[in-house]
Amino acid sequence: MKKTAPVALITAFAAALTLSSCGSKDDDNKDLTTITVGASPVPHGEILQYVRDNLAEAAGINLKIVEYQDYILPNKALSQGDLDANYFQHVPYLEAQEAEYDYDFYAFEGIHIEPLGIYSSKHDSLDQVADGSVIGVSNDPANQARGLWLLEDAGIIKLNDTGDRDPTIDDLAADSPYNVELIELESKLLAVNLPDLDYSVINGNYALDAGLSPAKDALLAETAVDNPYVNILVTTSAKQNDADLKKLNDLLHSPEVKKFIQERWTDNSVVPAF
Repeated sequence: MKKTAPVALITAFAAALTLSSCGSKDDDNKDLTTITVGASPVPHGEILQYVRDNLAEAAGINLKIVEYQDYILPNKALSQGDLDANYFQHVPYLEAQEAEYDYDFYAFEGIHIEPLGIYSSKHDSLDQVADGSVIGVSNDPANQARGLWLLEDAGIIKLNDTGDRDPTIDDLAADSPYNVELIELESKLLAVNLPDLDYSVINGNYALDAGLSPAKDALLAETAVDNPYVNILVTTSAKQNDADLKKLNDLLHSPEVKKFIQERWTDNSVVPAF
């Protein structure tokens, strides 16, 4: 699988905007600092809920979780100051968002990986792929490239050499094994529209939301080994040294969270990356 460069660390903006603590003191307990984090419901929201219910208070944190059903709003909310951090995206997606919207963000270390998978409700195997098969792929550049590489690994398509540029659906080689039709959809709609497609390449969190298991239901899934699509806690560059956010990041990398992930997703549909 093609690797992407690590997230660039961006210089913090004006010191006047930097707060001594990322959140406010909780009204019910003056010793707790409130941190508001945006997240996808599964698995990110569940992992944060575990931290909130079991670890946060002892670390002096009142963790507020705001759930989002798409991949655009959490970064927008973070950039506008409505969130202290978000936890929903992988590194290549963050890099693409930074380039497109000029976000001034900072990424902490990787927390977990959700293997991308190829699914079908019409076919039992990839052996049934044929000319004319309709396959859904994500319309966002980072996840589309990731899906195309998986389809190429499956022997369904062949991609032209794009150099350092991530491939798009326009980069299918003329000598691809099959003349398939690739349909671009929002990532969150790939599982919803699965019955109308022959196959669909679905992100792990949306597969889980739809009751699908990357380990059990995917006809082919990514390997977690050396996978660059590790999910991360993200904040603004101005808050990268915030003590409370560092505490939260430490909790997300704790032995307790690692054990929770392994016991909650025993089929390896969510895999710790630490």
